[in-house]
Amino acid sequence: MKKILVTLMILLSTACSPIATNQTFNLSINSPDNHSTVVLVQQNNGETSYHVTRDEKTVVDASQLGFTFKNMPPLDKFDIVKTQQKFTKTEWTSPWGQNKHHQDEHNELLVELKEKDGDRLVNLRLRVFNDGIGFRYEFPLQNNITDVVIMDEKTTFVLPEDNDTWWIEADYDSYEKPYQHTPLSQVKHANTPLTMVAKNGLHISLHEAALTDYASMTLVSTGPNSLKAKLVPWQDGSKVKATLPLNTPWRTIQISPDAAGLANSDLILNLNEPNKLADTSWVKPMTYMGVWWEIHLGVGTWTTGERHAATTERAMKYIDFAADNNVGGVLFEGWNKGWGEWGKREAYVVPADDFDLQKVADYARQKGVNIIGHNETEGRIEAYESHVEEIFNIYSDLGINTVKTGYVAEKGFINGEHHQGQYGVRHYRKIVELAAQHKIMINAHEPIKDTGIRRTWPNMMTREGARGGEWNAWSEGNSAEYLLILPFTRLLGGPMDYTPGIFDIDYSHFAGKRYNWHGEPQTGDYRVHTTLARQLADMVILYSPLQMASDVVENYEGHPAFQFIRDLNVDFDSSFVVEAKIAEYITVVREADDVWFIASATNNTARTLNLALDFLPENSDFIAQIYRDADDAHFQTNPEAYQIETRVVTRKDTLTMALAAGGGQAIRIIKK
Repeated sequence: MKKILVTLMILLSTACSPIATNQTFNLSINSPDNHSTVVLVQQNNGETSYHVTRDEKTVVDASQLGFTFKNMPPLDKFDIVKTQQKFTKTEWTSPWGQNKHHQDEHNELLVELKEKDGDRLVNLRLRVFNDGIGFRYEFPLQNNITDVVIMDEKTTFVLPEDNDTWWIEADYDSYEKPYQHTPLSQVKHANTPLTMVAKNGLHISLHEAALTDYASMTLVSTGPNSLKAKLVPWQDGSKVKATLPLNTPWRTIQISPDAAGLANSDLILNLNEPNKLADTSWVKPMTYMGVWWEIHLGVGTWTTGERHAATTERAMKYIDFAADNNVGGVLFEGWNKGWGEWGKREAYVVPADDFDLQKVADYARQKGVNIIGHNETEGRIEAYESHVEEIFNIYSDLGINTVKTGYVAEKGFINGEHHQGQYGVRHYRKIVELAAQHKIMINAHEPIKDTGIRRTWPNMMTREGARGGEWNAWSEGNSAEYLLILPFTRLLGGPMDYTPGIFDIDYSHFAGKRYNWHGEPQTGDYRVHTTLARQLADMVILYSPLQMASDVVENYEGHPAFQFIRDLNVDFDSSFVVEAKIAEYITVVREADDVWFIASATNNTARTLNLALDFLPENSDFIAQIYRDADDAHFQTNPEAYQIETRVVTRKDTLTMALAAGGGQAIRIIKK
């Protein structure tokens, strides 16, 4: 990232003397555009709550703040010692992403609190943006306290009505759950982001930002429309073990009048710390492909044997195709000799007998193709950490600068700790920071949830953290509707390695050649639940700076539609959602170097969307390369029917996009 371009900080108000505690009072702070307001209310007994409104309509009703600790009384009644407000307007740039330039404009209220009838101190820092709010607790250094063990966080979110809600069931070890669409009152225990639409049309999403050395926050129901923070525990039942000073993650409430505004929000990134890497020249987004889909289909295996997929010969074939088709990287899963023997050195650093790692790496380097190393851990964290320095050293020597990590352990890490607990948070961050020392980019699967850390550590490129495309290979799969929920839930946290780009929709090419993970014939009638054109569109909509064209190489060879992937850029100067409705449709526009990539998608309902091209420069003609559903396309009956069209357009034109059921459209616009 470049240095801050503009910084404007104006001190609005300061109150330095203690405020009398025998009366009720409130403090308020507005967003810069004055549409949103946060009011902090303290009763005369010391109980303190916050209240959020937008255009004088309640977004969050009076909601509690506070903590309980191990071997300490609760901290939930306060005296206000001092307050300070300031306005900040800052511009900053990203080394990669959906947008290069960002504006951080917010009003901040810092409230210094002292325990009522005690000496403990905690600060509450509130930031109010035009697109929502963030607040966090800050425990400063203080007398007689060095270490704390947090047993519960009392932060609540009380909604004024039974909002329309999209959520996944809370799971401390997996985010790969189907999304539920229910009234808020039916939410029992949910992971974040949790997204709602109020009856007045406001779109609201609850999440957190800058999760660092703390437990992940889930949300548990405490009433019909009330959600409370529930932190993921350690094995001993405690939630957070910390030495002061301590800053919690930001609790975030993104607010928008429509779905598009929610997806366009920069709030999560703005609440993270600036880039810590002095040099980011080695951090380079790219498309990639590799030996992966055929394993999920059951045609090949991770383990060595007759059907072992990651062989030297197979690797060479993928490298050749990538080099000839502008694909930046290749991934080889199952390259290692000790697959399945987790904990042993062979499982992490020794190539399989039929995979010559040195030869493959040299060949890829000669071809100008990057290898993406694969490190599965099975959740054996201590074993992986004992070998990871050696792995990264080997990769550095071979010129491998990208690693896909995996933590397949549905019931938690082998040591009993949780993926999403403080132990897991520490491990995932350790790997990102160690990778940065070796100039390695990370793509994490079965990850800690995304809270915007990529701003601080730009080598944390992408991650899974939801039901990805692999589910289409061996389960009921992911619906077109599910894919239209992700931009307004999971993707609000950050990029996702969903793995789109499947051309062989019903796998007929592999009939009779598929086996399940136990080596038994695969009998399930599994398939992708979109059209082929939609698979192209999803490569734009479901943003990832490491974007996988995930089908097997044979299905791409000679295929005209692959030209869109060949031309695809995944590092953009600017992006915006034009229009959208959660779970129904979306249109996204992305631009890099005066080339525009546009994608639209629908659920299982065919529809026509119109796109005004008024974002194009004036007084120029452009060529629109359109990859669309054929007139008779349908995700169930005719999914691979598509057409490629080319037409001249200007900023005065409007494109009419006919989307088949489960379909989509992908467009590339270049100067004529």
